[in-house]
Amino acid sequence: MNPIATILEKFPMMILDGAMATELERHGCNLNDSLWSAKVLMENPELIKRVHTEYFLAGADCAITASYQASVEGFVRLGMSQRDALLLIQASVQIAVQARDEFWKNSDGRLDRPKPIVAASVGPYGAYLADGSEYRGAYELSEEELIDFHRPRMKALIDAGADILACETIPCLSEARALVRLLEEFPGVYAWISFSAKDELHISDGTSITECAIWLDKKEQIAALGINCTSPRNIPRLVQEIRSCTMKPIVVYPNAGERYDPTTKTWYGASSREGYGNNALEWYESGARLIGGCCRTKPEDIKAIADWARK
Repeated sequence: MNPIATILEKFPMMILDGAMATELERHGCNLNDSLWSAKVLMENPELIKRVHTEYFLAGADCAITASYQASVEGFVRLGMSQRDALLLIQASVQIAVQARDEFWKNSDGRLDRPKPIVAASVGPYGAYLADGSEYRGAYELSEEELIDFHRPRMKALIDAGADILACETIPCLSEARALVRLLEEFPGVYAWISFSAKDELHISDGTSITECAIWLDKKEQIAALGINCTSPRNIPRLVQEIRSCTMKPIVVYPNAGERYDPTTKTWYGASSREGYGNNALEWYESGARLIGGCCRTKPEDIKAIADWARK
C-alpha cells in the first residue's frame, strides 16, 4: 500500500516533522562529526526517541528516521562490523516506530489526524562524504556505483519495517535515477524523492526541477516528489514548476532560511522561522501536500503548521 495516498485520501495534507539534528544539539549533543545525527544512534538512542515524540506532540504525521547520514561504510570506517552497522541502521526505524506507537496509544486526538507513519531517511551519497557534496552533486560515480552504495542501507531500512522511504536532499538527477532503479528491486515498497535546490528553478547540480519531475512522474513506486533543505523563499516557485509536470503529491520541507558552510559545519545568515507557519500555508496554496521542516527547524515550526492545518 502507498501510505501517502492512503493519508491524502482522507486528509487534505500530511504534516512532516522538522530537523532532528537541531533538537539533538538543543539537548546537548555535539554533532560536529562525520556521522552527524547518526552518531547518536550509538550514543543515546533514547534521545532520538524523545525528539520523535516531541514532533508527534507538535502535530507531525510522519517521523523521518535518524539514518540520513548512517551508512554501512560510515560505521565500518569507525571500526564497526558490517553486521553491527546494519543493525544500527535498522535501529533508527525501530526507535521511530516505538515512539509512534507509544504516542498513538496515548493520543486522544485521533479524529482530526492520521496515525503517523515512519519514513526511513535515505540520505545522498554526499552525506557519507560529509563535505557538503549533497549541495553540489559532483560525485563522479556511475549510477551502478551509486546503486551498490545505497543497496545495503535501503534493504536494512525496509527489513526493519519502515512505512516508506524518504530519499532526501538528493542533489542530482543521476542519483535519483539510481535510487529508483534500486527501488525496483523491492516490489511494493514506496518512496518519496526530494531534491536539494540552488534556486527557484534548479536542483543543486543545475538540472531543472521540471526535468526531474517529468522523469519521476511515470515511476510507480515514487509516492511523492519535491524539495527539502533549501531556502523557504525558493519553495513557492519550485512547487509551481513541479505541479506543471506531475500530479503526484508534492513534498516540501525547507530549512529555516540560513546557509550552511560545509567547511566549518556551521550555519550563518538570517532565519525565516518567525513566519514559518504562514510560509507553509503559502506552500500549501501553491500545491504542496506534504509539508514540514528541515535543518534548523523546530517542533514550534511544525506546531505552527498544525495550527492552521487542523482548524
